[in-house]
Amino acid sequence: MKLVIAGGGGFRVPQIIEVLSAAREGKGPHSGLNVDEVALYDIDQRRLDVMMAVIRGMDFAHPPTLTASTDLRQALTGANFVFSAIRVGGTAGRVTDERVALAEGILGQETVGVGGYAYAFRTLPIAMELARAVREVAPDAWVINFTNPAGIITQAMRRELGSRVIGICDTPIGLVRRVSAAAGIDHHWVDQDDPRLTFDYVGLNHLGWLRSLELDGTDRLPDLLADDAALDHIEEARTIGFEWVRALGMLPNEYLFYYYLNRESVARIRQEKATRGEFLDKQQSAFYDEAAGASDHDAAAAWTRVHDEREATYMAESRDEEDRANRRDEDIAAGGYQQVAFDLMNSLTTGTRARMILGVGNSDADGDLIVPQLREDAVIEVPCRVDADGVHPQHVRPVTGPELGLITTVKGCEELVIEAATQGDSTLAWRAMANHPLVDSVAVARRVLEGYIDQSPQIAKVFE
Repeated sequence: MKLVIAGGGGFRVPQIIEVLSAAREGKGPHSGLNVDEVALYDIDQRRLDVMMAVIRGMDFAHPPTLTASTDLRQALTGANFVFSAIRVGGTAGRVTDERVALAEGILGQETVGVGGYAYAFRTLPIAMELARAVREVAPDAWVINFTNPAGIITQAMRRELGSRVIGICDTPIGLVRRVSAAAGIDHHWVDQDDPRLTFDYVGLNHLGWLRSLELDGTDRLPDLLADDAALDHIEEARTIGFEWVRALGMLPNEYLFYYYLNRESVARIRQEKATRGEFLDKQQSAFYDEAAGASDHDAAAAWTRVHDEREATYMAESRDEEDRANRRDEDIAAGGYQQVAFDLMNSLTTGTRARMILGVGNSDADGDLIVPQLREDAVIEVPCRVDADGVHPQHVRPVTGPELGLITTVKGCEELVIEAATQGDSTLAWRAMANHPLVDSVAVARRVLEGYIDQSPQIAKVFE
């Protein structure tokens, strides 16, 4: 079985190879998954060379055969699975996304609001090239999309590849696992589709809510929300605040921090010496420079050091200063994006049934639309059962009230982003930015868009 990683020079690639090596050795949660060939594709030969050196230096016991190429169609030939993990513009592009927005006093986070839309404008043309190449060279391959903003990119790629494109994110299922553990429930029941445990989660990428967690027919969420000690084990509750999650009566995805505490988050970010993008740009630039001239062993050691620092500082702006240096083990136990991707691959190839929260089409479930207020092609995140026959989204309770309003507004903006990039229409892009809930002025939205076009050649090219 062949896996292609588009964005194969990216920093997280060694984590993927580590899991595959363990699986080929019969170890770990994916011991039945046998990927014997991995092709790394990237436009940057230097980054590919560094990743190959890091992987060699890690000396995995049973790694798959590994190749690296800057030729997309060559890499895709014979692919069974494709990971879309591209970062158009690199970390430097992320810095621009952040700083242009922050200069106008609004959030520039790479998946939420105008920063995410800038990232999408750069990325959509390249993502669609990838989708067309997959359709031509490997039409039966499953595409698992890591690329942010994941909801937008997945929805656009499905225009070419239909339901064989699945969006993934580790935050929703990580939330369910943490809540299960806090409620004293074996978190493995979540993934193994144990009938004793059911849950209701609905939303968009980085915008969703866990609304119930039922064990043997009894919803455990109300008791958990009333218990400070239990909530203290849930990062989302600590981040957003115990009183607010109680007021909601549900647990939000961690990225709703940027909506519920927008003023505070922007103020914190503006007070920092460096944005998250600037931190990563400096860190990763230094890493690739160091590793490019190092032995395989030293390249691997440098990667491990940088990876640990990166994980410990994830979403640091959402935590009090004294808590920023390190995250609790329980907060990072979900396994990351690669864990979700391999859970999905494992079920599709071995037939082992699993339950996951995935980015799928609103019309992919049997019967009516999952969220009737959204378009058929809208990509949403809901619980799914996965087996050898494919991905089977589940219907959820109706979405109502402010949550419905937020979902429909943000999804409407995302669809404007796709059309703006597809048509090269800057007016549609302005509308998308101006109508986002975190933007309070159409004039600000216009200036931000002009700033992105002025400072990002890749965005300027979309709207030239």
